[in-house]
Amino acid sequence: MNAGLIGIGHFVPEKVVTNHDLEKIVDTSDEWIRTRTGIEERRIAADDMDTSDMAYRAAANALEDAGVSGEELDLILVATVTPDQPFPSVACRLQERFGAKKAAAMDISAACSGFMYGLATAQQFINSGVYQNVLVIGVEKLSKITNWEDRNTCVLFGDGAGAAVVGPVEDGKGILSFELGSDGSGGDHLYQDEYIVMNGREVFKFAVRQMGESAVSVVEKIGLNKEDVDYLIPHQANIRIMEAARERLGIEEEKMSKSVHKYGNTSAASIPIALSEDVKSGKIKENDLVVLVGFGGGLTWGAVALRW
Repeated sequence: MNAGLIGIGHFVPEKVVTNHDLEKIVDTSDEWIRTRTGIEERRIAADDMDTSDMAYRAAANALEDAGVSGEELDLILVATVTPDQPFPSVACRLQERFGAKKAAAMDISAACSGFMYGLATAQQFINSGVYQNVLVIGVEKLSKITNWEDRNTCVLFGDGAGAAVVGPVEDGKGILSFELGSDGSGGDHLYQDEYIVMNGREVFKFAVRQMGESAVSVVEKIGLNKEDVDYLIPHQANIRIMEAARERLGIEEEKMSKSVHKYGNTSAASIPIALSEDVKSGKIKENDLVVLVGFGGGLTWGAVALRW
């Protein structure tokens, strides 16, 4: 069997924090943020909204889209670095809320690459015939680990969740290839102490190189060329990094997903949120070759090529 995304969904909190709002609390400006990152606003979850609450909303939308009930789930994978608590996992919280009595559940910690790690893991269980329905979620409440007095990082991050139900699809469709990687020697460039700490210059250099290389790699693995790519969904971290990946693939601007201006960097949630929005808006069409590619703390990276 081949594994594909049979249902998708997303959720973002209602509260919008604009660049102008941030001008009032740190020494920054709307112009500075927009020109360097492409971000105009971000969503911030209420204090009483946990990571699992956002994950539940996105997952419920994906399950409805797939026509799959909680009881039909075999495995729940949640990519997050901001769980409600160290344990029980967010995945176990969702297992209980969805009544997924037969499902195994675990969280994945790969930062912004987590959703790709989740998809690649789900694919193995589906392709082997062990499981039929795997729920994969990328979710973050980064606002709780953001230092709102650090102007270099607080302008970047937002909260949200995206989800996909992965199950068997016809041959030639679904996940065609993936690439996962890590480089622990770069861990000090992006990490959490009490708050997020980032060496922006080093992360930028790593991301520009790795996003382009991984995007090309997953296309070459299936015997196609970068000219065959119909749509690119890069991790929505920084518009300049995203543009570098697009140029490496040589695809037109309108074929690259852009939601960084609305949501900022939502880490593991950014790619599934963008995917959900772009499918539902009609930007991604049946039989399109779509490349998902991201990078994150660890350092980690991941890319997936799929036929929609």
